[in-house]
Amino acid sequence: MARDSQAALVALNRFGFGARGGASGDLINAASDPRGFVKAELARPNGVLLEAPGLQSTPQLGQAVFAYQDEVKQAREAAAKETAKAGTPPEAPPLPADQKPGPRRNLSLNTVATGIAGQMTDAKPADTATKPETMQPNMAAPPAAKPAPQPLNVIQKAFRAEALARLQRAALVECGFTERLVVFWSNHFCISASKGELARIWAGAFEREAIRPHVLGRFADMVKAVEQHPAMLFFLDNQQSLGPDSRAGQNRKRGLNENLAREIMELHTLGVGGGYTQEDVTSLARIITGWTFAGRQGGLGTPGSFVFNANAHQPGPQQLLGKTYEPTGLAQGEAALADIARHPSTANFIATKFVRHFVADDPPPSLVARLRETFVRTDGDLKALAVALVDSDEAWKAPLTKMRSAYDFVVASGRLLARVPEDPGGYLNNLNLLGQPLWSPAGPNGFPDSSAAWAAPEGMKLRLDIAAQMGARLGPNIDPLDLLEFVAADAASVETRKTIERAESRQQALALLLMSPEMQRR
Repeated sequence: MARDSQAALVALNRFGFGARGGASGDLINAASDPRGFVKAELARPNGVLLEAPGLQSTPQLGQAVFAYQDEVKQAREAAAKETAKAGTPPEAPPLPADQKPGPRRNLSLNTVATGIAGQMTDAKPADTATKPETMQPNMAAPPAAKPAPQPLNVIQKAFRAEALARLQRAALVECGFTERLVVFWSNHFCISASKGELARIWAGAFEREAIRPHVLGRFADMVKAVEQHPAMLFFLDNQQSLGPDSRAGQNRKRGLNENLAREIMELHTLGVGGGYTQEDVTSLARIITGWTFAGRQGGLGTPGSFVFNANAHQPGPQQLLGKTYEPTGLAQGEAALADIARHPSTANFIATKFVRHFVADDPPPSLVARLRETFVRTDGDLKALAVALVDSDEAWKAPLTKMRSAYDFVVASGRLLARVPEDPGGYLNNLNLLGQPLWSPAGPNGFPDSSAAWAAPEGMKLRLDIAAQMGARLGPNIDPLDLLEFVAADAASVETRKTIERAESRQQALALLLMSPEMQRR
């Protein structure tokens, strides 16, 4: 093993998704030049983009939803007519698998372990399971017949296709630094697929179209792409926002919705304490009235595409953060966003959050200052920001103490076991169980990014359940000590090595490896 195996562990765990098993040689490659190994992905900007057969654009997906909703409406109307004739109420159709309610927080560990046995295997587990394999049927009576699985509708098919493309990319990349950047920015500018059918079908396309093209570009360009994307406009209700003095506002007697404006300033750019006031929020809300997407009728443009509705836009100049923006329609909002993206508070907020994500919950002030200066000097060049992070000594000297998120843990486990998913079901199940359903945070602030949030006892018990299931399924055919060489080699702690060596079986040893600090920390 090359001499710098500890730096190789940092390169793979802190900046990437961990080493791949099999014949990848990731740890050896990283050990020879740790910083160069990480930065190599930044030299392939097109590698951030994601294309796969069957993935569609946002307008195409929007039109598919509108057509599906029309079909459902017609079917319900037809069923209602038949019911009226028969005089019996119709049965409600079952929810699709991915839209079923998740497990309650107080379920037993045996119950919440449901469906995880198929995780990371070559089989295609169904993500509709609600009964653990360990439970035995009541032998006093014949087991109830399993209901036939419901066919996936167009929304679920699109969601699963997007999920599979993302998971496969994460499983295959050499280091995973650019994919980690995608995950970071996607969570920073998050939407939630649980908002409704449009949000669910658009979640993956939003990331592909608004996040990925700008991960190694300029922050201001990403801000514009994000805030004008139909998924964000729908998630934060800007299509409902009307300028009070606009033609539409006067006719409909409906006014501003400040959701998007508030989150742009609080969560996307300036940050809490970034120097804005409630008056600024209201002013920005007026400035971006008319930012919407074309509906099913296509009166303003191609259904599902971003459009500027001048009839809904608040007329007149607007004051924002001490500057006057003239009434130039769409350009008024674009100019305001460009200025906010370059504000000193934005530079500080982004630098702090970036360092917190990759290095430590308490970001080293010197590193934050250096990244803030890089952000300002390069006009928000996000590739330069990433390079400055990798070039810093602080990022390599800080101990690996941050807990991996649920997504990082699931992906890292699959990579170590050399599994490329052919079906997203098992991954989606495990992410639901661990409290990080894909593209579905509970609020616009995204999933938490602190060790405390992911190291809670309940979450660790669930991780142990998943690790035990994977050990039971795959352990007999795997030597965990060999896998430890892929994970960390001689950078593995003495405690981890002894714990695995003393395991009672290979199954138990694999579970212990998956729960080791070398797999859980980054």
